[in-house]
Amino acid sequence: MKRLAAAISALESDSFETRLFDWIDGAVDSDNKTILLYPGDRPPRPLRLQAERPEVHENIETQYLAGAYLLDPFHALHADEAAPGLYTLGDVAPDQFHRTRYHAEYYARTTLVDEIVFATRPAPGLSVHVCLGRDATSGRRFSRREVAAARDIAPVLCALAHRHWQGQQPGELDRATLLHEALRDQVETTTGVALSPRQAEVALLILKGHSSLSIGLRLGISEQTVKVFRKQLYRKCRISSQAELFTLMMPLLSGAMDLAYPA
Repeated sequence: MKRLAAAISALESDSFETRLFDWIDGAVDSDNKTILLYPGDRPPRPLRLQAERPEVHENIETQYLAGAYLLDPFHALHADEAAPGLYTLGDVAPDQFHRTRYHAEYYARTTLVDEIVFATRPAPGLSVHVCLGRDATSGRRFSRREVAAARDIAPVLCALAHRHWQGQQPGELDRATLLHEALRDQVETTTGVALSPRQAEVALLILKGHSSLSIGLRLGISEQTVKVFRKQLYRKCRISSQAELFTLMMPLLSGAMDLAYPA
């Protein structure tokens, strides 16, 4: 209770994040912690990073914030305006997430083996994620008992986060040029390949780790229709695998972000 009282007393002060982490440590053991602020449609902003292993946050600036975050399963909580609460990796990850190149090229290199996230929306268009991770330090996933303990504190934690960050401004929202349109422009400019809006949308969902069935459910179309779009996409790009799609698209995501959300 003393740690919670200290966190409450530190609301709207520079010491809040430290006191919040102290309180969380008393309830749920983790190897690393991250606080990310999602301002509207712009890239997330790291507010606090804490980890024993340098690999966990080593490439957060050069890869994650540069565009890879768009493929992170937890980013969908912000994009979909998910209700405040606790979410596990199993709650949000697409069915083929562990087989994606994003997982192999970025996520696995952080040495993360599991994550849980307290998500809240302190202002319209703004999300704050308090992320707890397990990495190679312990090499173990969160147990059911630990997840249950995290769920017990989630309402209080989300209320504190809402109160502390409610004055933040999300920036410009609802850009007319959506990310998949910007990616289309970037692909055509760089490779000469003209994708349809649906093909670009399917490409991003494939990169995030969604199967054809999962994409169909998300877009409200049949699995067979998704497979048609997928074949068209691969044929246009002159590729034959998801790995080749990742190699083609990942360098273009940062440029797409610049087109969609210019400074």
